[in-house]
Amino acid sequence: MTTRLLTALATLAALAVAAAVPSGARAQTPPDGVLRAEVLGGWRTAEGRQMAGLKLTLAPGWKTYWRAPGDAGIPPAADWTGSENLGAARFHWPVPEVFDLSGMRSIGYSGEVVLPLELVPRDAGAPIGLAGVIDLGICEEICVPVSLRLAADLPLPGAPDPAIRAALDAVPPRVSAPVRCRVEPIRDGLRVTAEITHPALGAGEVAVIEAGDPSVWVSEPVLERAGPVLTAVADLVPAEARPFALDRSAVVITLMGDGMAVELKGCPAG
Repeated sequence: MTTRLLTALATLAALAVAAAVPSGARAQTPPDGVLRAEVLGGWRTAEGRQMAGLKLTLAPGWKTYWRAPGDAGIPPAADWTGSENLGAARFHWPVPEVFDLSGMRSIGYSGEVVLPLELVPRDAGAPIGLAGVIDLGICEEICVPVSLRLAADLPLPGAPDPAIRAALDAVPPRVSAPVRCRVEPIRDGLRVTAEITHPALGAGEVAVIEAGDPSVWVSEPVLERAGPVLTAVADLVPAEARPFALDRSAVVITLMGDGMAVELKGCPAG
């Protein structure tokens, strides 16, 4: 089986999708031509990993979502069961766009995007047979959950792909800026107040806080800037809706603005 162009197979949702679908409504199958997906086979790196890519092309007006999609988005999830010679896989995420949907912020991509996919083979000397399902959301006026069923034999050693390289170059760099965090319990979780010393990235500055555990819901941070110091306040609510022990070292804070972004790891006490 060769790498080939794949189309999105939409699945109907049994319930309304978060806040992006009106109350009582059902998600709908998107019309033909809304989403196209292609596996870019990529190349085997000097470290023995396969740097592949998932190329998504959306019809005008449609978008899909970043790893932390915001209140109006659907977080992507991948299941690589069925792959051959695959030990581990992870996406790299280029700088996303910020959208407003009915007064709610969402974060994702429109038009065409390449998501680099770093794959670790079990046997470094053998090719990878990639097979799996990626569940994601695509939205125009409402969000529709879709499943991409992917299958491709990846080339060995392959050759560097300019599209994948460009997407890797667009991944926000991790920076070492001073961060101080205060964490306090609230009725259904925790409130984090992060003071970040980093120059503003431009008009429309946005901050995203990730708890390190995707099951923990994180509110859109309230921001206040005083010169080089940005204060971001967000609530973190786990599925149990009660205070919990936060792994501060796993927290990720991403700052975005004017098409740029930086990432900070950790939320130390201060």
